[in-house]
Amino acid sequence: MQLCRTVAQVRALRPRFERLGFVPTMGSLHDGHLGLIRRAKATCGAVAVSVFVNPIQFAPGEDLERYPRDLERDLELAQGAGADFVFAPEPSELYPAGFSSRVDVGLTHGAENAARPGHFSGVATVVAKLFNIVQPTVAVFGQKDAEQCAVIRRLAADLDLPVKIDIAPTAREPDGLAMSSRNSYLSPVERAAAAAVSRALGAAQARFHSGERDPDVLRIAVAAVLGAEPLAQTQYVAFADPDSLAPLSTPARRMLLSLAVRFGRTRLIDNVLLDAGGI
Repeated sequence: MQLCRTVAQVRALRPRFERLGFVPTMGSLHDGHLGLIRRAKATCGAVAVSVFVNPIQFAPGEDLERYPRDLERDLELAQGAGADFVFAPEPSELYPAGFSSRVDVGLTHGAENAARPGHFSGVATVVAKLFNIVQPTVAVFGQKDAEQCAVIRRLAADLDLPVKIDIAPTAREPDGLAMSSRNSYLSPVERAAAAAVSRALGAAQARFHSGERDPDVLRIAVAAVLGAEPLAQTQYVAFADPDSLAPLSTPARRMLLSLAVRFGRTRLIDNVLLDAGGI
């Protein structure tokens, strides 16, 4: 496995691979990331991983400075999962002096977009740059960041980017908590309490599959679970069209249920796709 620190190094290496999978990350790799790397490797035969804490997707006062960083560990884990090379640039490599361009995909409805203005513009900008640098055949993302996935799918479609976007199911801990680098912020007591997030999603999912389609009723099911956990501070519970992220307030057979909940200083997001399918 090779480590690339510059755009020029990636571009010199890229012609060696006919098909290349790609997993963009902000580092602090966990089993969820490793599953994405293995999936990309199985699909393409070769896989690149980026490790980059993207400063332009963090708002003032967010956790940019304390976001966990351990490149040596990340390199070891990525190699073990089958990565052929890792691109780990410094911020100045992607955003040199005078950099001023931003990508705005325009999916402004999302609850996460409302909670973190400018966040998805920062995500779309860095992903567009990474796609242009790495030139992957397939890029693999996790469903946990569902609104981000919708933004990236739209980015690739609107700009005719020659990359297939593959969305993998959310990787979860045994108690259902979605795997996330930010889980490391949780104290033991907060970590135990955080399992309420997946239980809340499960309660709504059970009601949905029993025939309930009204977002207001499903929201009550979510609130009942989160309200029973004293450490849970709910920021939002949102129902939206999975593709446009337009909010849903009337019964629907297909909807994205997403939520954001704080436990102490740690903000966790999670979601579930509710799809009646042939039901």
